[in-house]
Amino acid sequence: MGLCEQSRPPAGTGREIPDPCPSQGPPDRPLWRYPPFGTPAGQPGFTSGGNLMGFHIRKSRVTIHGQPVHQPDAPTSDIEMARIRLIAVGLIFLCAWLVIAGRLGMLTFSESPQKPAKTTSTQVVIKPGTPRATITDRNGQILATSLATASLFADPRNLPDADEATTRLVETFPDLDRDDVFKKLSGKQHFVWIKRNLTPRQQADVLRLGIPGLDFQKEERRVYPAGNLTAHIVGYTDIDGNGIAGIEKSFNDELATHPAPLRLSLDLRIQSILHEEIRKTIKRFSALGGSGLVLDTRNGEIIAMASLPDFDPHDPGKASDDARFNRASLGVYEMGSTFKMFTAAAALESGQALPTDLYDARKPLKVDRFTIRDSHPESRWLSMPEVIMYSSNIGAAQIALQTTTPIFRAYLEALGLTQRAPVELPEVGAPLVPSRWRDINTMTIAFGHGLAVNPIQMASAFSAVITDGILHAPTLVAGKNDNATSPRIFSEKTVMTMRKIARLVVSEGTGKQAAAEGYVVGGKTGTAEKAAGRGYNRKANLSSFLSAFPMQDPRYVLLVSIDEPKGIPETYGFTTGGWVAAPAIGEIIGRMAPLLGIRPFDETAPEIASGLYIDPAPTKGGRQIVVF
Repeated sequence: MGLCEQSRPPAGTGREIPDPCPSQGPPDRPLWRYPPFGTPAGQPGFTSGGNLMGFHIRKSRVTIHGQPVHQPDAPTSDIEMARIRLIAVGLIFLCAWLVIAGRLGMLTFSESPQKPAKTTSTQVVIKPGTPRATITDRNGQILATSLATASLFADPRNLPDADEATTRLVETFPDLDRDDVFKKLSGKQHFVWIKRNLTPRQQADVLRLGIPGLDFQKEERRVYPAGNLTAHIVGYTDIDGNGIAGIEKSFNDELATHPAPLRLSLDLRIQSILHEEIRKTIKRFSALGGSGLVLDTRNGEIIAMASLPDFDPHDPGKASDDARFNRASLGVYEMGSTFKMFTAAAALESGQALPTDLYDARKPLKVDRFTIRDSHPESRWLSMPEVIMYSSNIGAAQIALQTTTPIFRAYLEALGLTQRAPVELPEVGAPLVPSRWRDINTMTIAFGHGLAVNPIQMASAFSAVITDGILHAPTLVAGKNDNATSPRIFSEKTVMTMRKIARLVVSEGTGKQAAAEGYVVGGKTGTAEKAAGRGYNRKANLSSFLSAFPMQDPRYVLLVSIDEPKGIPETYGFTTGGWVAAPAIGEIIGRMAPLLGIRPFDETAPEIASGLYIDPAPTKGGRQIVVF
């Protein structure tokens, strides 16, 4: 059947159409049909033609009036040309990828192994490693954390002009030394630091310079949101993030390898109050400095600890040695009459003395070339409570001798006053203990001269004396002592007597200005002349007050010490602990107690007044103690 016959529908179907092939002679040119690409090879009615990239080109079998028409082969020159072009393009891309891969390999293996990974001037490399852990207070307030920063470095080989680059960098960072920068940029090293820990604005300033060869590395900068408020406790790190002071140093490995925050026992609210009141006291009395702390009597946790002057932990290099010195932990001092509380407790617990015993304070004691006097002599026989209430050095020396030197020393050792305090700071001073402990040493140590300790030791020992008789190791880590077993040193009977005596000092004795209405404060004043050469400087005092509240069930111990206060008209020129440190204690307690949920009490209520009352007056029939 011919082509035209195939196209004509059968007659009588109702679908007649005009004859596409009217009767005429054969066409004057052959009819060609080119099927589309992709026709499967071997399909009936087709013969294989050319092949291009896997597609077969077929020629149709064409007939005219039933006779096959010869079809010449389709031209293939255009197809072959396309194939050649595709192959050429593919080879070009392959060569380009090989060149790029080779260059990357050369750069990777040719860099110095000490050189940090670098970027273009618009990127920052992430330094590998675990971020240093955060330090928080007991309530989760951040005390130290790390922030990502960019540090500027240079590859001098890529700098087009070292002198111009130096000039523009010094203009951007006036604190840089031009000679030092030029020396770095004109050298032959592959890597030199220019400035570490840039702020985002400083980094943007460098980017705007557009100097080739300058790049950034991402690092971490340690920041301290509380600033100087906690500088002596938290400490600080060096520029590479290694702890070099305070908690940062003590827990350096843990902070560097464990991501969990380190929770300290500090309460930032109480820390702020303590810091502020000590600062105000130093200013008021034109003192050299001061220290203080607040300790939880239940577990030995340090709630607050301050040392002034202090410093900015972000820039400790600019601080003086005195500002970096931690007076609360590293400094050791002869603490004066605050020691009399330990003297009385040791005498009572050992059974060597009774509260009703009487001591001759009518005149100074002379021992060899030493003379022991009272600052404000009563010049009569004093009971033990009166010795503490009036702060009699003469009476305290006799109580210590009554206890005997071996027993007295043993109790001081049990209270941790002759060993370094086991607190988690690298800056902890060791006590200064007599190399030969004789009776004269016992007598002077009884009123706080001859044995130098730090404030942490004092607060910890006092807590055992007036709380439950148990010595809890002082700590700066929250929860550390929760399951700890601590030794009992004093019986409940001794503790109750000491509470009454401590309350007597504030209600009727030298510590009246430490009172905070409603909070039943107790404690002991202390005024120690500072050592000078082979003797003491009578015009340079360390004035302290050691206290606790509320005394019917002591919850917190506080200590404030002021270094070399100067007399003022309001104190009639006096610089004793009762005039200088005691008022600061009252202010601190009044401010901190409500924050800690301690409600005020009616101090005149019978259960409180009678429970803490001790009659200081000498009792008829009381033993008159004669130790000479």
